[in-house]
Amino acid sequence: MSLSASDLVAAAKTRITEVSVDAFAAEEHRDDVLIDVREPAEFEMGHLAGAINIPRGVLEFQVEAHPAMACATDPALALRSRGITLYCRTGGRSALAAEALQQMGFSNVRSMAGGITAWTERGQPVTTR
Repeated sequence: MSLSASDLVAAAKTRITEVSVDAFAAEEHRDDVLIDVREPAEFEMGHLAGAINIPRGVLEFQVEAHPAMACATDPALALRSRGITLYCRTGGRSALAAEALQQMGFSNVRSMAGGITAWTERGQPVTTR
């Protein structure tokens, strides 16, 4: 039986935690490491303030090496229990990414439901810096 990308995303969403734009905007998860899993060109067009860009295609290989995760400034950031919120354009890539990070032992991972599309539709700001 062959699965489509939509099937994989739907299955992942049954095994991960999603956070709504409203909950994230209300600062319920603002202490999390915020990771934008879109491609660099997408990130440069606009992203959430404070987000780091680790594209979905290299996430598993780079997440532990990124300064935000590899305790370059704070040993607490290297903890696999550290809160992580992921987002992409609409929530599919971030759902798959959240599942992958959980499989790698990260225990406090969330995917932003609806991604940056839902974020901007709710009137939330983006930055290019």
